[in-house]
Amino acid sequence: MKPTRFETAIALIDEKNSEDTNTYDVFGIKYPKELLYSQRMTRKLLQFEPNASKALQIAARAQHICRWKIPRDEYPMDRVGYLKWRETLKKMHAELTAEILNRVGYDDIFIDRVSFLINKKLIKKNEETQILEDTICLVFLDYYFEEFAEKHDDDKLIDILKKTWVKMSDKGHAEALKLPFSDKSLALVKKAIS
Repeated sequence: MKPTRFETAIALIDEKNSEDTNTYDVFGIKYPKELLYSQRMTRKLLQFEPNASKALQIAARAQHICRWKIPRDEYPMDRVGYLKWRETLKKMHAELTAEILNRVGYDDIFIDRVSFLINKKLIKKNEETQILEDTICLVFLDYYFEEFAEKHDDDKLIDILKKTWVKMSDKGHAEALKLPFSDKSLALVKKAIS
């Protein structure tokens, strides 16, 4: 059976992300970092929103496409530099994804929808953008927070948890509280949201 446009688009996103030379170790197996992240995004999205549209699924999978190509240290290491870096990344992610979607035959309306989501337009106002933001936050909390917590002091962690919590919906909050945090991390989460 011939793969669908959607399946081909996902495979092409994965192909790009598999070029990441940065690796992430899981149970002794090294994965290209952004490939692993993108697959975790898909898994978490479908757990959180099983009926996610194809556009939303593609936006989640392509959230960090080729992220390593624009390193953080190419921008000033302050808040303004960080925000500029993030905006540049979103633009690149949207453009690379649009090229793939165009190649496999999606129309401009669909491509514009995916770009809108990747750029995270209208968080809190657009349902799908909010679902994507919740998924990003849940992936961070589930897969990356414990490791991140080892490198930072409690005050910084509480600040980051507060900022993460603000971005999320009530449904996202409920889902986050079901995650298997360590006792220490759960205590930090509770402190941040109290």
